[in-house]
Amino acid sequence: MTMNEPEQKTIRPTKKQRELLEFIEAFIAEHGYSPSYREIMTGLTYTSVATVALHVNSLIKRGHLRKRDHSARSLELVNSSNAPQKISSNVVMPAEEKWLVEKVEHAFVQAETTGSELKQTGIDHLYVLVGALKILGLEGAGQSFVPRLSALKKASESNSQ
Repeated sequence: MTMNEPEQKTIRPTKKQRELLEFIEAFIAEHGYSPSYREIMTGLTYTSVATVALHVNSLIKRGHLRKRDHSARSLELVNSSNAPQKISSNVVMPAEEKWLVEKVEHAFVQAETTGSELKQTGIDHLYVLVGALKILGLEGAGQSFVPRLSALKKASESNSQ
């Protein structure tokens, strides 16, 4: 075995290491990317980044963590309980909310640049997206698109006459 290969996982993580693994897993689930060493230090109230590095390196050696590459925010859990997860509720995490709103915004920008060529199916598509935001509990985000949707519908109706 070379120095770069992780050792096989034979020992369960210690309580502190388990805490670190759970923190990383929760952080990734919420933000969509892994935490920095400083964020781990703050989140687990460690007194130094060196302590974080010590625990992370130990978990890498034990096979619980790996680094995708040697850059920031590249930590991955080897056996994540988050792996391919099934959706069990319609609760939207903050990172997911941002992504959803950006996708809906993109659809609106495309529809608005289409202008007079916008067909009823395009309007219907936007109504579905706004409705989905509301169903997912993002009432404010959905409501913010309503004036734009109304303007697009009026423009489409006036062009079809």
